[in-house]
Amino acid sequence: MSVIRKTTLTQYLIEQRRRFPDADGGFNALVLDVARACKSIACAVAQGELAGLHGNHAAGGTEAESVNVQGETQKKLDVISNDLFIEMTEWGGNLAGMASEEMPDPYEIPEAYPKGKYLLIFDPLDGSSNIDVNVSIGSIFSILRRDAAADSPLVAEDFFQPGERQVAAGYALYGPTTMLMLSVGRGVVGFTLDPVLGEFILTHDHVQVPEETNEFAINASNSRFWEPPVKRYISECLQGETGPRGKNFNMRWIASMVAEAHRILMRGGVFMYPRDKKDPSKPGRLRLLYEANPIGFLMEQAGGRVSTGEVPLLSLQPSSLHQRIGVVMGSREEVERIERYHKEPASDEQISPLFGRRGLFRD
Repeated sequence: MSVIRKTTLTQYLIEQRRRFPDADGGFNALVLDVARACKSIACAVAQGELAGLHGNHAAGGTEAESVNVQGETQKKLDVISNDLFIEMTEWGGNLAGMASEEMPDPYEIPEAYPKGKYLLIFDPLDGSSNIDVNVSIGSIFSILRRDAAADSPLVAEDFFQPGERQVAAGYALYGPTTMLMLSVGRGVVGFTLDPVLGEFILTHDHVQVPEETNEFAINASNSRFWEPPVKRYISECLQGETGPRGKNFNMRWIASMVAEAHRILMRGGVFMYPRDKKDPSKPGRLRLLYEANPIGFLMEQAGGRVSTGEVPLLSLQPSSLHQRIGVVMGSREEVERIERYHKEPASDEQISPLFGRRGLFRD
């Protein structure tokens, strides 16, 4: 009887490390610590209301709901997931510091633990507004090398590196199965958590985003705030096979970036959370360092493209820890089309009647 060999995450990382004989194993250990955090979060998410983990987090043991640095109400699982990331990774001696959506400032490694050369940035629980309705959510992470001297104080500027400098990035998806999608700079691979073994098993090798697609994802309720190039693109998609695109499109919207990204990695598509006029003080909705950059890194490693709509996103120099940005990502041909529309001068002929004064989406 033949035995099918199952490659675990540990085995995959060891095989990758063999390419670098001088590597000390610290990077592998860090990724495995992150994976352990994701396993623990998956268990907490799966228990849900059975363990009283649904609902909002109360601040300091009071009845008042706690709010994070983004001004967003924290869910119980937001706080638990953030604590698990810290607990599982701070002790290993591989990190110089961390940053998270749920913490206003960088997290310094306690004096009790040795310090390393890597920085970890994460969104501990993306899409947490979907927790109570049992829709797929996830965790996003990015790993950088710290440029500063090992004995220098940790500062926010240590994390201000363009996305193209990421050493690794990935996300865990807590859905019908728990999956870990990962890139260490040589393509994208996917692992599925075997609940019996408690191991992430390689199930998706050499993930590639199809260049063409007939699916797009955008929050259409914001259509009145969109810029003309975005209105033009969506209008052309909605016109279907009788319009300028000559084919029918389907619209998807999950309101969970991890779930949106996973669908695109699996079967193609384009996801848009563009800059708009809804709140002029915010240049976008998504956070650059711990949402857009890591997901964008995966997209480009899988042959897709990520952009602000105007410039390549991974080339941007961050300026703040919680910086927001507009994001367009997915199948290369569609993202390049949207970029092209941003470069072309706007004209009345480019906007369909769907977006006119008497149209479906009113200005």
